[in-house]
Amino acid sequence: MEKIFCQDIEDSEFARLDDSEKDSEFVAVESKTYFQDAWGRFKKNKLALVSLVFMAVVILFAIFAPMFSPYTYDGQDLTCRNALPNAAHWFGTDKFGRDIFVRIMYGARISLSVGFAAALLNLVIGVAYGAVCGYFGGKVDMILMRLVDIIYSVPTLLYVILIMLIFGSNIFSMLLAIGISSWVGMARLVRGQILTLKEQEYALAAYVIGASKKRIMFKHLIVNCMGPIIVNTTLMVPNAIFTEAFLAFVGIGISIPQASWGTMANDARSLIQSQPIQIIWPVLAICLTMLSLNFIGDGLSEALDPKKK
Repeated sequence: MEKIFCQDIEDSEFARLDDSEKDSEFVAVESKTYFQDAWGRFKKNKLALVSLVFMAVVILFAIFAPMFSPYTYDGQDLTCRNALPNAAHWFGTDKFGRDIFVRIMYGARISLSVGFAAALLNLVIGVAYGAVCGYFGGKVDMILMRLVDIIYSVPTLLYVILIMLIFGSNIFSMLLAIGISSWVGMARLVRGQILTLKEQEYALAAYVIGASKKRIMFKHLIVNCMGPIIVNTTLMVPNAIFTEAFLAFVGIGISIPQASWGTMANDARSLIQSQPIQIIWPVLAICLTMLSLNFIGDGLSEALDPKKK
């Protein structure tokens, strides 16, 4: 077969393409970061987006409503007890004449503070603990995970009762009681993720080029399991709020006159037959907040999971 070289082909044998044909198969895709792409997918989930707006409104009201309201959370007006909702008192008043709307907003400060603080403890302690267990393995993993099993075997209610007896009924003791065992689930989750990811090629490559164990753990392994970590942290907030509300409802909560949604529900329980509307407001606040945070968690799960892209 005769060989044809480039120099044997004349320019007249080529036909120049016009610009439209050159770009016929060109696909322009906007370059996005990981979080920009996740935010774009999160916005497509309408329930999650509406829930995020609702939580932002609740937080703003919790911060500013008690500051600008003419009423205080502990201000009593015995001449206006058990009032129905009206222009002066949007949610009515309780048996001591205290404005329920202001107390709901003040209770949101306590309930949300406990929820977000417990989630932060869950994030910091659980991620660090699980990463150390999963990455180092061996005896370190065995000893640390046995400690986790011991903590997990003791009921949370027992922690709460003991801590309340030592430190008293206040926000600090409530947060300590919830946070002392809430990180156990996160530690197990991160440990399982790290055990899988540390066998991947990029982790071995980082080790070969001389990266330290600390850098591999925090810069490569933990970053690549941020999706499940963020989702678990988001779902921890409603769990902590419900736990605080439950403990306050059964009488193991913050001391009066401070108000959380659980203590307000407990106070209104005695008037449930004569004034049922008073228990509706704190229960509705708890339910809507938990639903919103769960929807946000579902939205983050879909947005941060590359397999669902």
